[in-house]
Amino acid sequence: MKMFLRLGKLLAGLFWPIVLVNLLSPFAKPFDLLLYVLGGVILLAHLIELSLFNFRLKDRPQPWRDRLQVLLFGGFHLFGLPQPALKKETRHA
Repeated sequence: MKMFLRLGKLLAGLFWPIVLVNLLSPFAKPFDLLLYVLGGVILLAHLIELSLFNFRLKDRPQPWRDRLQVLLFGGFHLFGLPQPALKKETRHA
């Protein structure tokens, strides 16, 4: 599982610089639009993941670094996080 997460992070880490290069110097016609759309859709998906899983990130030691990694890597970073400890219920008598 860790190898899958690392491979996913590596591929996502290679994807974002290509999108940035496309913004600075657009590629050939059909590919530039494809990268714009794909980059926007993936960024939107990562923003949705960030809003849905913010509760898991706010108690982390460095939540802003984790939020940035979710924006870059999405679920590949979220699945690599340790599971949060379950809070014990307090019973009132």
